[in-house]
Amino acid sequence: MGEYRLVRLGEQLRDEISQLILRQRIKDPRVSTFLNVNRVEVAGDLKYAKVYVSSFLSEAQVKKGVEGLNSAAGFIQSTIAKKLTIRQFPRLTFVADTGMKAGFDMVNRLNRLAAESDAAADAASTTYADTE
Repeated sequence: MGEYRLVRLGEQLRDEISQLILRQRIKDPRVSTFLNVNRVEVAGDLKYAKVYVSSFLSEAQVKKGVEGLNSAAGFIQSTIAKKLTIRQFPRLTFVADTGMKAGFDMVNRLNRLAAESDAAADAASTTYADTE
């Protein structure tokens, strides 16, 4: 199967799963509307698809949400399979994606370091001005 078709199918699955989560069609209480589907990687033979899920919630809540999505995977697969016309629907596996939160934390650390550096430079320039 062509790479472009796999990417396009992954995007379509991402959109459909996101809509199911957003519209609260998944009745598992562990699944929060704050969960975000980042990407879907579909295997070349269409047997499996990994769905990467993240959120700005705590890691424990994201882990519970992923467990809820994995337990509702059959419902999600059957609901989406009714909408899509593909010969074989992939088996969905949900995985917690910590990359987005790690990147956000890194940006916060860099901002704090820049602020501390600016404060130290201001203090140094004030001290230098006082000695003249």
